[in-house]
Formats: sequence, C-alpha cells, structure tokens
Amino acid sequence: MTSPVKLVIFDWDGTLFDSVGQIVASLKYAAQQFNQPLTDDAAKSIIGLGLPEVAQVLFPAVPELHDEILKCYGDHYVENSKGDVWFDGVAEMLQELKQLGVLLAVATGKSRRGLDRVLAKTQSVDLFIATRAASETKSKPDPLMLSEILTETGISAENAIMVGDTSYDLEMARNIVMPRVGVTYGVHTIETLTLFEPLTIAQDVKELHEFLVHQIKTQQAI
Repeated sequence: MTSPVKLVIFDWDGTLFDSVGQIVASLKYAAQQFNQPLTDDAAKSIIGLGLPEVAQVLFPAVPELHDEILKCYGDHYVENSKGDVWFDGVAEMLQELKQLGVLLAVATGKSRRGLDRVLAKTQSVDLFIATRAASETKSKPDPLMLSEILTETGISAENAIMVGDTSYDLEMARNIVMPRVGVTYGVHTIETLTLFEPLTIAQDVKELHEFLVHQIKTQQAI
C-alpha cells in the first residue's frame, strides 16, 4: 500500500467484538422455535450479512416466517449477550490509531438498533467518525456502506483500509478497490480470506494492531 492511511473501517462482530458464539447460539435457538434445521457451521457462515439476507440464506423455504424468526433471534441475542465484549487488545489498538491521527469507522451487518446498543455498551460512540449498519444501507458485499462512509468523511478509497473477518468484508472492499486486511480469529478461514487479496491476514488483535500502526507510521514518514 503506497497511499497514506487516513481512515480505518472495521467490521464489528468477529473483528472488534467477541460475539460470534452468541450469534450462532441465538440463531440456532430461533430456528428451533420454528422447527427449522440449522447447523453451527451454517449459522456461522452468514455472520456479516444483513438480517434479511441471513433469513433468505438460512430459511429459504419459509419466507413467511422470516420476520418472526428474526425477532426471536434478536430478542434471544439481546437477552443473552450481556457478557459479550471487545476482543483483548481492541481498546488499546483503537486508542493508538486515534492518537496517530487516523479516523475510525464501522461497517457492520448489524441493525442500527443493534449497533447503537453495542456502541453504548463499549462506550465507543465518540471513537468512530462514521458508522453504517446493514439495516440503513445495502448488505455486504455490496460496497454501498463503504461508499457512504467515504462520502461522509471526504476520504478516497485508496486512503482507507477495511478490516474484517469474513469474505463479505473483503469482497465489499475489493468491489470498491479499497485496501483490506483479514483476521482469522472471527468467522472465515485464512484460505477463504486469501481469495480476496488482503494486504495481510492477522491471526490475533496484537498482530492486527502492529500491522496497522506500521502501515500508518511508514506512510507518515515518507
């Protein structure tokens, strides 16, 4: 990457927030209430998509139940996710990036209501200059939410980095020719993430932190 890094956009679930296990459990609970088969792998595979897209992928045979299943999922998740927190090291990483003068943003498959809830829970509203939830724009891998963040911040795609744990994150960034970084501690495997030509694939938050700081400082020194 040769352009200065001015903006880092993060996915939320599985990238910043340790919530994948509860998302899977809540999806399986909702499926069971409506007698719909659902495996752990299937539930995990759709994390990152918007909720309507989740329902379409997981429960294509019962479109008439989608609203009820999603409500059941949402209620169960809110009730049972009170212990979900940022991955170790995330708070320190975000603070150092801010100190280096980089803008931070979030692009997530969560609903706006869900995103606002976890932003408040982590007391991180003021850390991010812009946030986009799938409920207010198009779901990943459509790049619209990234385009909207770039427009809001006035920064070009070449001066931004998208960080995510799924193919949806990296494909979204590739669709807008934005540099991207994958992480393997969330949902998708290193083999899947590699297909989307990321700058690097971090194994943990420490490695991600070090890579981003190195990229930023290297460009600032030029």
